[in-house]
Amino acid sequence: MSKEKQEPIYRIVYQQQGEVCEIYARYLYQSDLYGFVELEELLFGEKSSLVVDPGEEKLKSTFAGVKRTFIPMHAVIRIDEVEAPGTPKVSDLPDPELKSNISHFPRSFMPPRQED
Repeated sequence: MSKEKQEPIYRIVYQQQGEVCEIYARYLYQSDLYGFVELEELLFGEKSSLVVDPGEEKLKSTFAGVKRTFIPMHAVIRIDEVEAPGTPKVSDLPDPELKSNISHFPRSFMPPRQED
């Protein structure tokens, strides 16, 4: 009795413009673009219920037609491998001081070169 290995599903939680977003993707890579995480095949729930979640609908419309997305590494809060996709959601940051329309330029992850 052989059990087929299922492809992993990833839950990605990241911060964007005063909000915390949680999305699900089938494929996750360290991008060739320096400082980015690359996601492919985003997963959203089926429209089987009459209750509409505004956060999920916002994410669906944001990523409509997107084949691949790149999220800055410094914005990623957490990445988990899960057994099944959940409901994507958007929530406000808990601290109002963290909400701002100003975004800081990311610092370099590499130390400066040492001249010999």
